[in-house]
Amino acid sequence: MKKIEAYIRTEKLGEIKGILVKHNLNGVTIMQVMGCGTQKGWSGFVRGTEVEYNFLNKIKIEMVVLDEQVEAVIDSIIEVDATGEFGDGKIFIYNVEDAVRIRTKERGEAAIK
Repeated sequence: MKKIEAYIRTEKLGEIKGILVKHNLNGVTIMQVMGCGTQKGWSGFVRGTEVEYNFLNKIKIEMVVLDEQVEAVIDSIIEVDATGEFGDGKIFIYNVEDAVRIRTKERGEAAIK
């Protein structure tokens, strides 16, 4: 099992949710976050003075998938989120040692299906 953690553009969330249905995924966690990378934020004017904002709004998506689903899910996220511009985001993949469904005490792959 792998945990996929993706940071995406806020406007792409609706399209990203379609990935769950496409790949028959049962669980996802979605959070509104702020951060910066290469894009370095943006500047604006407040009362006539230019102000630098170092953080941008992003959506963080976390999901645990079966090993055989990883590449397909990653490809789908990239297909939906990529614009070719700075700020498209990042995807991180982690090994998951085990999972437990609290209600039924199922473990491993059975816990995430």
